[in-house]
Amino acid sequence: MPETFVLIPGAWLGGWAWRPVAQRLRAAGHRAVALTLPGLTDGEDPRELRLRHAVDFVVEEIRRRDLRGITLVGHSWGGYPISGVAHEVPDRVRRLIYWNAFVPEGGRPVLEEIPKHHADVFAQLAEASGNNSITLPYEGWQKSFLQDAKEPVRRLVHSLLVPQPFGYFTDGLDIPPVTSFGIPASYVYSTEDLALPPGELGWIPRFPDRLGVSAIEVPGGHVSCLTRPYELADALLKA
Repeated sequence: MPETFVLIPGAWLGGWAWRPVAQRLRAAGHRAVALTLPGLTDGEDPRELRLRHAVDFVVEEIRRRDLRGITLVGHSWGGYPISGVAHEVPDRVRRLIYWNAFVPEGGRPVLEEIPKHHADVFAQLAEASGNNSITLPYEGWQKSFLQDAKEPVRRLVHSLLVPQPFGYFTDGLDIPPVTSFGIPASYVYSTEDLALPPGELGWIPRFPDRLGVSAIEVPGGHVSCLTRPYELADALLKA
């Protein structure tokens, strides 16, 4: 039976990053809608944006397009907005899929879910930006986010990144645990992901454990929607 996938990108990315995966899903007979969240279109002003704006935007798009029976997929930081959206419109969401993603808990923001050094660097970058945003340095990008691509590809994609509104990282979600929504949830993990260090603060088993599930493993790094899109699309269908 055809499904409707709503794809939410991670930090610094827009809906464009989902295009190879979305094309694969459509070729398999499904509908795929990839959204770019407020502040992540080139030239937008990120200063006043908060996590609430991202959640409200996705809810409004779902209602405007009258989407129902949705499989809602969040990448990385995108785990926050999909959790907020599922809480707002549970009647429209069929399943949640977290891919290399944060699963919010206890109202904690992203800054409290990452190593303190990373949080301190992000705060410094936001303060120095002049518009309360974070530009991801190339060194961190090439080593931890797209290390599974060749250098020219890493540089090209890095040039397409948009500064992330810092307010998206400083806010938590005042909602119950995701497991209380009554919506099935899955966790997909890319085995070469280095965006978080392995161990206590790694993606696994921390976040699958919060959902009470085992991770579905797929090859690739943190942004394998661009490097291994077929494998990722197949994992989303499996989930």
